[in-house]
Amino acid sequence: MINTKMIARIMGALFFIEAGFLILCSFLAVYYNESDISAFLYSAAITAGAGSIAALAGKNAEKRISRRDGYVIVTLAWVFFSLFGMLPFYLSGYIPTITDAFFETMSGFTTTGASILDNIESLPHGLLFWRSMTQWIGGLGIVFFTIAVLPIFGVGSVQLFAAEATGPTHDKVHPRIGVTAKWIWTIYLGLTITEIILLVAGGMNFFDSVCHSLTTTATGGYSTKQNSIAAFNSPYIEYIITLFMFLAGINFTLLYLLFLKGNFKRLFQNTELHWYLGTVGFFTLFTTVTLIFTSPFSIEESFRKAIFQVVSLQTTTGFISADYMTWVPVLWTLMCIIMLFGACAGSTTGGIKCIRIAIMSRVSKNEFKHIIHPNAILPVRINRQVISSTTKSAVLAFIFLYMAIIFIGWLVLMLFGVGFEEAYSVVISSLGNVGPGIGKCGPSYSWSGLPDAAKWISAILMLIGRLELFTVLLLFMPSFWKKH
Repeated sequence: MINTKMIARIMGALFFIEAGFLILCSFLAVYYNESDISAFLYSAAITAGAGSIAALAGKNAEKRISRRDGYVIVTLAWVFFSLFGMLPFYLSGYIPTITDAFFETMSGFTTTGASILDNIESLPHGLLFWRSMTQWIGGLGIVFFTIAVLPIFGVGSVQLFAAEATGPTHDKVHPRIGVTAKWIWTIYLGLTITEIILLVAGGMNFFDSVCHSLTTTATGGYSTKQNSIAAFNSPYIEYIITLFMFLAGINFTLLYLLFLKGNFKRLFQNTELHWYLGTVGFFTLFTTVTLIFTSPFSIEESFRKAIFQVVSLQTTTGFISADYMTWVPVLWTLMCIIMLFGACAGSTTGGIKCIRIAIMSRVSKNEFKHIIHPNAILPVRINRQVISSTTKSAVLAFIFLYMAIIFIGWLVLMLFGVGFEEAYSVVISSLGNVGPGIGKCGPSYSWSGLPDAAKWISAILMLIGRLELFTVLLLFMPSFWKKH
């Protein structure tokens, strides 16, 4: 039985948190004395009002959360955060349609980074900061805010952690989920602050440094400039952002072991990290060599442009320092492949994730061995642990669903008049929470030209991808809602 009252109570707490962030942005609007002050205040009031109604609806709720409740809370959190989060854009008039405002906000909270804006620099500072803040909030998961709130209600948070956490395996740094969440938030905040300092040191102004650090750590990709990182024309800034995108793509449990425990041994023994380093290295080398022979770039510039784009797309950040659509076509295809890969589970990134690819590669290798030795028992080991048949089945199901959604989404978008290349890249980019695509949805273009129906479909794909498919799709199973 779904505990609707408890769900309403938790959602109410989340709405108050969002209202607090909206008020924070209103202070910025006041500081710069720009036209978005009233939009933020009205948005905060509406969001807080909704929080009050939800809190009243959840009065005298039974203090328990089931696994099913967890899936409902997590999905509703992203949907309602986007619905209320779009209000500043819509009420200020800078994004005049509900479709575009919702798309922009969902792209923010899911850390996709795809935008419908054609002149980002025209937005006031408050709205620019709110765009970046949506990604920072959504990066580590809205649910991590909830985990800090739940003890107030006297309920556990394991179910929420299981529903929101990415990847087939969930590493915890502490037996208590709340403590784990706090340690991870410490790493998250530490990376953000460190990057701000380094970007300011590189000549970026403080406001832009804060906004880009928020979206880098979240692997979101929203920029304060229409031309993204290319607008700064600074090798130093490109290298710094490349480094932090790469770090944000690593499992936060491993970052905890590295930065707070100094445990290098476990870090470098991690199978998924090996795959992450290996794929980034291979794609960077291939792209660099191709650019050296096919572009006017120097060797250093070829390497810098290559590693920036590869890391940006593999971590599903979506920052751009060069328009890869001006490169040779083979690199367009490579960029789409990179989007599929993703980085590490337990990070802020999207995509299939390296751990799943590692598991399936070892399963495939074992199948060849089985042909030669039919009676052999060949376990799949990851980090010296045997992977259960349940996990292998879950990984296989995930990859099958992922590919099925890509093909179905591709066909549906083409039905709405989106071009062949564009439809393909939009689906991969939306589902993988990447941001840029190819063709008319490439790095030099916004997604404003998409039909409204295509924008809503993309927004749904962003949500499905952000919550690892099953969390959202499970809600459409009739058996999920049956009493047991």
